[in-house]
Amino acid sequence: MASRKVVVVKLGTSVLTAGGTLLNKPRLVELASQCVELRSAGWQVVLVSSGAVAAGRAALNKEIGSSIAEKQMLAAIGQGQLIHLWQSLFSIYDISVAQLLLTRADVENRARYLNARDTLNQLLSHDVVPIINENDAVATSEIKVGDNDNLSAMVAILANADRLLLLTDQAGLFTADPRQNPDARLIETVDEIDEDIIAIAGGSGTTLGTGGMATKLQAAQIAQRAGIETVIAKGSESNVIVNIQSGQAKSTKFIRFDAPLDGRKKWLLSGPRCSGALICDDGAVDAVCTQGASLLAKGITDVSGQFSRGDLIELKSLQGRVIAKGLVAFDHQELQQIKGLHSAQISKALGYQTANVVIHRDDLVLLEHVAT
Repeated sequence: MASRKVVVVKLGTSVLTAGGTLLNKPRLVELASQCVELRSAGWQVVLVSSGAVAAGRAALNKEIGSSIAEKQMLAAIGQGQLIHLWQSLFSIYDISVAQLLLTRADVENRARYLNARDTLNQLLSHDVVPIINENDAVATSEIKVGDNDNLSAMVAILANADRLLLLTDQAGLFTADPRQNPDARLIETVDEIDEDIIAIAGGSGTTLGTGGMATKLQAAQIAQRAGIETVIAKGSESNVIVNIQSGQAKSTKFIRFDAPLDGRKKWLLSGPRCSGALICDDGAVDAVCTQGASLLAKGITDVSGQFSRGDLIELKSLQGRVIAKGLVAFDHQELQQIKGLHSAQISKALGYQTANVVIHRDDLVLLEHVAT
């Protein structure tokens, strides 16, 4: 099939339940119909669908507590119910769907990441709609992504998507909480998610889901850095998915950074968690951010955390800003010995021949947007 643009649509629990506690089937019918219309317009659609716990609650039809074990039980029951519902809706249009359940471990491990990416690409190449959710039935706190907003950003990177739609119970990001402040204004476009934008984000809008506006900004930031445009919009608005694509929906759009990344760097951006941090002086920050340089020991002023060679760590400025992350060529003890040294002094300081670059440019991804 000819190359088509890919859109990842994240559907929050509050959208799928229409504000209730159980899945709202008429709402799902509307959303499926819009996805079909989008496909007719030349887009490939990937759904990141919440709602497994709500589906499990409806299937069990009795009062259940809120412990982790009970939620995992409901998710185990509800996943089958949820995918069956999506399957039945898309089958009306003779469209096949497939279920993918992911955990953080699936994106942290490079081999599993590539396997998930290949599976997703194969599904899209065969015109199948992937329905993706976190594997809540077995995920522990150590391997959970934590919310479907950040999961959707990771999926968008896996699918090499052009656009990420985050559908929620709000029309987008406002200057204040519109539920409490009638003067709150919708921010229609965000070029960069800076500290001022982050400060605007409040807590979760409902008790149903796990992600509030703060997690949506995290997801938008991940996608933005990977060259993916993100849109936050109200899922209950009529024909919202189609209207977003035509630019007619009331929403907040986060402009993508024009910095295409190769597959390895996209994995670094979406997958592993950082084990520590290196504090860099102003010269090192400038070299890394604006000159395309690797990180040298000379520019490191301090080392934080415990990590081994090959671990992913953060690079921070003297002011504490996280400017980049990358795979380090030394462990934390070695770096304590060589920080501030010229490259030619490293082998002598350690007593053995080793690398002269702390983080090579090919193993590093910028987290601050740098104008070019």
